[in-house]
Amino acid sequence: MDKKTRSKILDMLKSEGPSDAGPLAGTLGITSMAVRQHLYELAAEGLVDSVDRPRGVGRPLKIWSLTGAAEKFFPSGYAELTADLIGSMRQAFGEEGLDKIVATRLASQTAAYRTRLARCRTLRAKLDELAVLRTEEGYMSKVEQNDGTYLFLENHCPICAAARICTGLCASELQLFQSVLGPDVTVERSEHILAGARRCAYRISSG
Repeated sequence: MDKKTRSKILDMLKSEGPSDAGPLAGTLGITSMAVRQHLYELAAEGLVDSVDRPRGVGRPLKIWSLTGAAEKFFPSGYAELTADLIGSMRQAFGEEGLDKIVATRLASQTAAYRTRLARCRTLRAKLDELAVLRTEEGYMSKVEQNDGTYLFLENHCPICAAARICTGLCASELQLFQSVLGPDVTVERSEHILAGARRCAYRISSG
């Protein structure tokens, strides 16, 4: 299997969600038959799975999505080690001590993010730069505009394992976005990976 094409298919299913072979083929510039061959090989490795979606005429449409086994191809932020360290910190310092560590991390992130966004003059410019920054950190972020509001999307969570045992990390990220985008901006989380969603999504508006 062409490793580059394989990687692109996995990235697209991660960032765009479940899909049939047609849209994948269109983006990759290859035939649907070639994409299906890659998908069946990935399925044989347990990396993707499919469900049949009925349609009016012809055979059902196969909709492909990633399995949990595919997560190993995306940044994990040393998930197991991080989770162990959080457990150890909780034992050593208690919940109050862990909260202080999360707060210290938040302060450091806030300062670094503000530096990166300092030259951005509009909300859209800030969000675009924030998406670049977060993607560098492994979150596979992007911005979509919708009727005067924005959706800030994160298709991967490299700290997911840590966030499952330290919910303060997720809460602090919401505070982080609110802080760096400014007091005149409203930030609401509308989708949450830890709640079972495919991605994290934030609805953002000004005024």
